[in-house]
Amino acid sequence: MPRRSSSVVGREFGNGVRDAIKQTQMTHRQIAENLDWDESKLSDLVRGKGGVSETELLQLLAFCRIPPAEVRHLLALYRETRETGYLKIPEDGLPDQVRSLIEQERLANVITVWSMNLIPGRLQTPDYMRAVVDAGVRDESVDYEEVIAARLARRELFHWSREFVFFIHEQALRLPVGSPDVMKDQLLHVLAMAQRSYVTVRVVPTALGAHAGLSGSFMQLRYEKFEPVVFIESQTSGLFLEDKASLAIYTKVLKLLDQQALDAEQSKELITSILI
Repeated sequence: MPRRSSSVVGREFGNGVRDAIKQTQMTHRQIAENLDWDESKLSDLVRGKGGVSETELLQLLAFCRIPPAEVRHLLALYRETRETGYLKIPEDGLPDQVRSLIEQERLANVITVWSMNLIPGRLQTPDYMRAVVDAGVRDESVDYEEVIAARLARRELFHWSREFVFFIHEQALRLPVGSPDVMKDQLLHVLAMAQRSYVTVRVVPTALGAHAGLSGSFMQLRYEKFEPVVFIESQTSGLFLEDKASLAIYTKVLKLLDQQALDAEQSKELITSILI
């Protein structure tokens, strides 16, 4: 079956509208009748086909009694018109950025991560996360415990129905983050996760020197029904890349990393050697 043309912003918007409708416990027909809409108009909106004005969208959200923060979120998605990428700059701190990523991860069936400087977020322990936060620039308006809770929620997506591949540079494994006990627990956690049949950990050794991932860390999300996307995270924003040229480049990077990294067993042996 060919993959559908669907953007990250379109999927997130459609999911948000569906959730708004669902919490009313009313059918599409009942809502359409109350708004004096054709039912097909509401269906097109949920599927991301458009067909409504911003005023009509506000009318629907008001009818569904959606909280103001969620209304602003859905309006921002509605106004997003880029087709080749989606830049996510949350108004209220990092948790919303993580939320957008979680929504896309739920749809993905293969998640591949390249991490050059730190243990990948999905594999981090809570203490390691706190040590990263403590060492960095802090924004007093952000509740970092909320950020950590949002990141830990991503663990719920670990399931045999998905495949996870983590390419990690050796320097990320050796970089002291927190106390020695924090690092020991973190490396033990990575080894434990690597035992799962649907999780593969591959280490790019320092001895290799220059490698294909020097441009920075990223995540590739692949879907059964949609074209893949690449996610790049910065200090205050997240960028989803969807254009064919960018996807082709990042696919080549992963293919080269696959050739340059140690295999799964060698990677476990290297991590174990760091622990000794």
